[in-house]
Amino acid sequence: MIVTESDGLTEVCGSTYRLLLELDAMSTAPYAILQDPAGQTWSALNLLSSVPTVDRPDEVYAVGACTVETGNGESGGEDVVVVVRTRSTAWAQHELRLVCRPETLELSVTVTGEGWLGSVQLLGGQGTLVDGAAGAFASSIAFASVLVPAPGEPVQLVRPAHSGGQLGLVGDASPGRLHSVFSPPPLVFGFGRAVPTGPTSVPPGDWLGVGLRAPVAELTFTTLAYVPQDGGFHLELAYEGHTEVRGTWRTPVLVLRPAATGWAVLEDYHRDLLDAGQVPASATAPDARPAWWAEPLFCGWGAQCARVGVDADSRTTHSERGLTASAASQSRQDVYDTFLAGLAAHGIHPGTVVLDDRWQAAYGTAEPDSEHWPDLRGWIADQHRQGRRVLLWWKAWDPAGLPAQECVRDAAGRPVAADPANPRYLQHLTDIVTALIGADGLDADGLKIDFTQRAPSGRSLRAHPGVWGIAALHAMLAALTNAAHAAKPDALVVCHTVHPAFADVCDMVRLNDVAHGDIHGVGVPVVDQLQMRHAIASRMLPDHLIDTDQWPMPDRAEWRRYVEHQTAYGVPALYYCEAIDRTGELLGDDDLAAVAASWRRYREGRSP
Repeated sequence: MIVTESDGLTEVCGSTYRLLLELDAMSTAPYAILQDPAGQTWSALNLLSSVPTVDRPDEVYAVGACTVETGNGESGGEDVVVVVRTRSTAWAQHELRLVCRPETLELSVTVTGEGWLGSVQLLGGQGTLVDGAAGAFASSIAFASVLVPAPGEPVQLVRPAHSGGQLGLVGDASPGRLHSVFSPPPLVFGFGRAVPTGPTSVPPGDWLGVGLRAPVAELTFTTLAYVPQDGGFHLELAYEGHTEVRGTWRTPVLVLRPAATGWAVLEDYHRDLLDAGQVPASATAPDARPAWWAEPLFCGWGAQCARVGVDADSRTTHSERGLTASAASQSRQDVYDTFLAGLAAHGIHPGTVVLDDRWQAAYGTAEPDSEHWPDLRGWIADQHRQGRRVLLWWKAWDPAGLPAQECVRDAAGRPVAADPANPRYLQHLTDIVTALIGADGLDADGLKIDFTQRAPSGRSLRAHPGVWGIAALHAMLAALTNAAHAAKPDALVVCHTVHPAFADVCDMVRLNDVAHGDIHGVGVPVVDQLQMRHAIASRMLPDHLIDTDQWPMPDRAEWRRYVEHQTAYGVPALYYCEAIDRTGELLGDDDLAAVAASWRRYREGRSP
């Protein structure tokens, strides 16, 4: 690290960046200019921050002296630490530290006092400077694009820098909320020099990764947002009044690291968490992975949807919910027998069958619907005799059937989600999973976890204190996965939790539902979406199998292309056997023969 001073300007140089500070001007211009080694600016980083509580705003009213200190670095050299002490309305002490290492800048904010956290703002915040400038302050946007590794609707992996982005686990299929296909996704944004070139492509050129580093137990927020406005931006973490501070508290570390490519932003993020000891070992080591986990899957959801039919132009929330309710009625023992018999007649023999929504009478308690599945245990035993394994679809967070005291409740006392902060719920969950997978219960072979994006969110919600947000989801899945593996050591748990910290609560990562189109409403080829999602998931969980998923397909032709390419990107999953739900196109002998041939090649490629 090199530190120089000239004409009142302090320059800190690492191997991949330059940082310029005018220390004497911090009271009126609290910025650090971040540039590449050639002097091209990434951003004028605002060194204010806001850490409000639910009952007190946090507004800076004095920026103290900014100091530049040197100390022993982790790599054996000397790190340079920029310290900005401020006085603010919510805390007795408020300090920002920017640790300059050879390849990274690491920013964190520490506060001292008491309160329940609201929405924390970094790289900008609320304040009043000595020259009278007041209100919201932000960092500058000197880059052209932002990589948001959270595929959703519309498809927009890399977007213009003036467009916002959100990473986390709050969302669904309603307008403006379908951004949690991966939940949680990697908590990193990429800032790029080049303008976006397409819905799934990453333009070339230099990039700057901006990601969060913290142990998963400290990820007690629901979302991390990139919030741009009028040439500036800040980052915002939604704690929602469920994280208490008593004494000293520090934000997760924000790591800024220049990268050669957009995909390198993700690779660097994974390596950073790994080096920090925040990527746990997989629940099952790759060399101990049961062979059947990689067998082709048949999931009945698409076929269930095709059975009830759907208007091809249906896009409204009401229509989607109506489809879901109707399709769920087709999760029946006799219907699945028909599905499997039809596949067998065409030489298609799945190694694993997923019983989808909704085989259970109530989502929260997961007892079988005895009308639809009169002998689920016997049916599973019959599948075992035929050499197949059975996974049960599981709707995360749903409180249906659970005691209210085990749930997160709204202002009226109505249960809105299961509460993984509550030890009583975690024990109940353990008992439920044991009954589903244990030999004395249904003897199923694992669970396909869905709806992890439906996390409870809101200040008015009431839950057992101690854990919220991303940390709460990890606690829930840890209890579920541990119970599944205790009941049956080779049980398979499939999730769409792509953040590296979830490696220990997920055996296979699924790529989740395919999106419709781009920001212009133009359909995005399904294979492009498959490739993009695989590129994200495989960089975040490189030791995990990938369930390629397959629903929904826009038409038969696109489905055929998806079938053709699936085996190159993971475990092939078949969702259709009779017709395509969105168009009503029937599948013919040649279509199913293509599936059989694809699976045959896949299995031959896996043979010793």
